[in-house]
Amino acid sequence: MIILVLNSGSSSVKYRLFNMDGERCLAWGVVERIGSRGAILKHNREDGHQIKLAGDISDHTKAIEYVLTILLSPNHGVIKDRSQIDAVGHRVVHGGEEFTESVVIDKVVMHQIHDCIELAPLHNPHNIKGITACRALLKDVPQVAVFDTAFHQQMPDYSYMYGLPYILYKRYSVRRFGFHGTSHRYVSDRAASMLGKPIEELKLITCHLGNGCSTAAVSCGISIDTTMGFTPTEGLLMGTRTGDIDPAALLYIMSREEIGVGEANSLINKHSGLQGISGISNDMRELEEATAKGNERAELAVNMFVYRVKKYIGAYAAAMGGVDGIVFTGGIGENSSEVRKRSLSGLEFIGIELAPELNNSDDSEERFVDKGGRVRVMVIPTNEELVIARDTLELVTGM
Repeated sequence: MIILVLNSGSSSVKYRLFNMDGERCLAWGVVERIGSRGAILKHNREDGHQIKLAGDISDHTKAIEYVLTILLSPNHGVIKDRSQIDAVGHRVVHGGEEFTESVVIDKVVMHQIHDCIELAPLHNPHNIKGITACRALLKDVPQVAVFDTAFHQQMPDYSYMYGLPYILYKRYSVRRFGFHGTSHRYVSDRAASMLGKPIEELKLITCHLGNGCSTAAVSCGISIDTTMGFTPTEGLLMGTRTGDIDPAALLYIMSREEIGVGEANSLINKHSGLQGISGISNDMRELEEATAKGNERAELAVNMFVYRVKKYIGAYAAAMGGVDGIVFTGGIGENSSEVRKRSLSGLEFIGIELAPELNNSDDSEERFVDKGGRVRVMVIPTNEELVIARDTLELVTGM
């Protein structure tokens, strides 16, 4: 079965085309700068062939039409006809409390995804654009929605509730939802495979560290807690997001700076985190280089970053009553040996022992980076698109 996986953002569409016989990724790429004259399509094929095209791509429908055209191209494509695409899987950021698993998209589901727009106004509208475009371009091809929030929907109420009046939860669904769920789900399953044990017998802490960051406590295959909350702003220090902050501090800043809700939202999401603390960059690689050269603010940003990761690892080990494995994934988690080392430093008392030669390796494959002790430490490249393709295959096959 051939499955197209789409991730539609505000001005981009990322895509992967899978042949699920062997789970081969036939082609992948991205359309960037949708709506501008400088729009670009970057296309890659499994045999190493690459191409970059520029064009006038006015909207998401046009962008996905470009994707289909390049996939069908005699020179650059991998399929001969649109009818070869058996199904489309869509990343949808927010499924609210309604969706605890992936679903085939129909009129009712579309209405429910629309209802979640107020919970994810920066994401769901663009996810919907991708779904609508595919409905127009691929007609009767079944489509599946895979939600970032779904994996965390089995958290207990004492974990997801905030200390606000309960009526606000009932009125507005103000609670912890969590994000990066597809990534946490993938790497926890892979960790169980690497450990050679059923996931139902394991206590895992998964650390998705990139420009956006979150950790999750995965007990017996179920996410019982995660750092991101009502929005992706809560939790760890991130590239440009604050992570945890006293809400009264934000109210104080709004009063003193005389800024409104929109400006405050921009402050905590786009101008804070590693970028805001260092004043240099939101890129961990650049901050590590600056730290080595003696830049104190870069060093402070890195110190804050690794401290919060360490703090949540300790907290989640306590929440689960122990831990069998810790997983690092995402751009920083997979590539920064220094972040891994410093995030785990001082946690030897719970059974963590990094092996420096393994941790410092630049191997890009999934691997253990510990000495083989009681708590195993793993680096696992995430593959959210494959999870989406697998869910799509399972749901469409069952139709």
